[in-house]
Amino acid sequence: MPDKRAFVYILRCADNTLYIGTAKDVAARLKQHNARRGAKYTKSRLPVRLVYRAGPISLTRALRREYHLKRLTRPQKLALIRGKLAVKLPR
Repeated sequence: MPDKRAFVYILRCADNTLYIGTAKDVAARLKQHNARRGAKYTKSRLPVRLVYRAGPISLTRALRREYHLKRLTRPQKLALIRGKLAVKLPR
């Protein structure tokens, strides 16, 4: 069985908030968000646009990375998006 691969992504919502998620196909997931079939959080904050993507990595690592990115402060997330912050995952 092939290893499942996924991406971690960050969206910037119309109200300037950030949404972090995991998807196997980021382009398709972005279309879902903008069609109001994505996450409940983004439905009232449309349109959303992709500002960060990492991967492909294993699904397990992607989910773990999503968890750690969600724990960052907003300034840290913005620095990550600008490429000014490198986030290392604990083993």
